[in-house]
Amino acid sequence: MLKSNTKLLQLSVTLAACAFLFVPTLQSVLAGVTANYFRGVSSGLTLKWVGQVWELYAGSIFLSIQIALACLAATLIIGVPAAYALARNPGRMSRVLEEFISLPLAVPGLALALALLQLYGTNHGFRTHWSFILVGHVLYTLPFMVRSVMSVLAAIDLKTLEEGAASLGASPQRRFFDIVVPNALPGILAGALTVVTLSIGEFNLTWMLHTPHLKTLPVGLADSYASMRLEVASAYTLVFFVMIVPLLLAMQWASARAQRITQ
Repeated sequence: MLKSNTKLLQLSVTLAACAFLFVPTLQSVLAGVTANYFRGVSSGLTLKWVGQVWELYAGSIFLSIQIALACLAATLIIGVPAAYALARNPGRMSRVLEEFISLPLAVPGLALALALLQLYGTNHGFRTHWSFILVGHVLYTLPFMVRSVMSVLAAIDLKTLEEGAASLGASPQRRFFDIVVPNALPGILAGALTVVTLSIGEFNLTWMLHTPHLKTLPVGLADSYASMRLEVASAYTLVFFVMIVPLLLAMQWASARAQRITQ
């Protein structure tokens, strides 16, 4: 009896939490396809507001995708070799370096952005280019790539595999691409999806680094809520969900697969 009551209570709490998250989301989505928000669904459904979002903010959407893909490329080039080096050489120094790489996660995004502005703000060409935002995104997302790859590499006998390949005459470069990368692929995939999702949705750091001509997707969303009709802002939220939700689902799948590999 007590067990049944506990399960019922757990189910009730879970459903209440889902409703707490789902109802506002559904309301926002409906507002984005409703002809008149104040009259509700009875005013009719329309995609006019979505079209208006595309006309006004298509540049912001494409800029976010561009920065996210560039951020992914940078974190792959930097993060995978870094994770391999840390996993290959465990010790106190490796732990110190890992904590140093993870330091941006402990610093508020606004503080990190302010540091970048103080360091590079006088370089007008760099300050007004999208690569300035990219630097902030790379600093913020790099720890997720490094730790994701390290968790997979730590679960395999990397040293034995490399020694076996070396005994067959494989060069260090070939061992990295033929042994390390294939074994680390689940972690690389999970890290890549995390990096892209975080880059597209990052707001605090980007808000400080953006310029009027460099508005990313979340910055454009804040701008739409501040200056547009509620229907337009809600339609923008709908566009944001369409982009983010598939990435989140893919990230969950990749993370689950990486966990199975490490067990």
